[in-house]
Amino acid sequence: MKPLLVLDVVGLTPRLLEHMPRLRAVAERGFQAPLGTVLPAVTCSAQSTFLTGEPPSGHGIVGNGWYFRELGEVFLWRQHNGLVGGEKLWETARKAKPGLTVANVCWWYAMGMDVDWTVTPRPIYHADGRKDPDCYTYPPELHDDLTSALGTFPLFSYWGAGAGITSSAWIVKAAQRILARQKPDITLVYIPHLDYDLQRFGPSAPQAAAAARELDEELAPLLGAEATVVVLSEYGIVDVSRPVDINRMLRSEGLLEVYTQAGMEYLDPWTSRAFAVADHQIAHVYVKDPADVAAVAKRCAELPGVAQVLDAAGKAAHGLDHERSGELVLVAEPDAWFTYYYWLDDARAPDFAKLVEIHRKPGYDPAELFFDPANPGAAKGRAGLALLRKKLGMRYLMSVVGLDAGARAVRGSHGRLPDDPRDAPVLICSDPEYARDEIAATEVKDLLLKLAGVDS
Repeated sequence: MKPLLVLDVVGLTPRLLEHMPRLRAVAERGFQAPLGTVLPAVTCSAQSTFLTGEPPSGHGIVGNGWYFRELGEVFLWRQHNGLVGGEKLWETARKAKPGLTVANVCWWYAMGMDVDWTVTPRPIYHADGRKDPDCYTYPPELHDDLTSALGTFPLFSYWGAGAGITSSAWIVKAAQRILARQKPDITLVYIPHLDYDLQRFGPSAPQAAAAARELDEELAPLLGAEATVVVLSEYGIVDVSRPVDINRMLRSEGLLEVYTQAGMEYLDPWTSRAFAVADHQIAHVYVKDPADVAAVAKRCAELPGVAQVLDAAGKAAHGLDHERSGELVLVAEPDAWFTYYYWLDDARAPDFAKLVEIHRKPGYDPAELFFDPANPGAAKGRAGLALLRKKLGMRYLMSVVGLDAGARAVRGSHGRLPDDPRDAPVLICSDPEYARDEIAATEVKDLLLKLAGVDS
């Protein structure tokens, strides 16, 4: 059997494939099929379904983050594989093929993943507050091998206002090196480039087509690998124009509480009767008292930009009935997305709101992709001063993210189930033997097992 190479090309859709001749060539010699995604159609949930064959109700990854009830804290973008329930692809494969080897290059929940080679972004957080780019690898010696060959992982091109092709190019080269030197039986590669300009400008913008062409060229070495190649996407990004402030509404209704330190307001999940963990076009609303659920649902349904309010029955119907889910799950209108913002006065916003700070914000913030649109020149000036202070060994804040101005600038989002097949995820495979008219996210694991020579 040929080795199996699985490329997760984030945001890939039939519409974008029109600008990607190399990917189309793989589909022409193999096959292409619509890929039914899960709700929420976000990275952590979709990847976990691909690798376990379970919906979020089975593997427990109900979003890119959630409210950890046992800790009383909201956390997004955790990294430990122990959070993911269900039997993973390689665990099933090794039952039939002991000794089967697996490499993971930047798929999520990589920490503690029982694979042979791992590469995942992992900044260095210095004791004085500085953050430097780097990655985690297993085995440890892989770190120095990749760094000496490719340079330091370009973290600031992976996310933030500087996000661009440099990070995906590094990831492609790292995967090439591992394929050539370690020769895994299965290699998983996460390639994020389409996430950036499609969220900044929207999938209908010329920048989206340009990003697709740029990535298609960068992928060429992997698409020509001596392997069975599978290319898939977690979601399609759609055009949006309306940020929806759920938490501000809940606060105005007296349901969400904050506490204040140093003049800054922080979400207080311990005392709030209801609050939302916003995640693109999906939001989990956590309601402390069951007696309040109906009233909170009614108020959420009245909020402009909310398309659906899923209660217990609705969550079960969509495979989201898990204890980590909120008592309610909101789905945005097609042209809307949900902010995490809860402050009513920008002067009271916490300092991390203006930073690229994915682990401290109690919700997803695509405004991190921009230098503050209200005054980008000033934001770039602050960034330059911060870099100077960093080089001098001084404390600094990279305060470049806009608040409401940043939210209003966002033109692409995802998370709800797709309305138009051309904006839906797609799966491409170089082997025509397993061609099918369509495939569900829960069926991807079985397909990958077959392509790896394992009968599931």
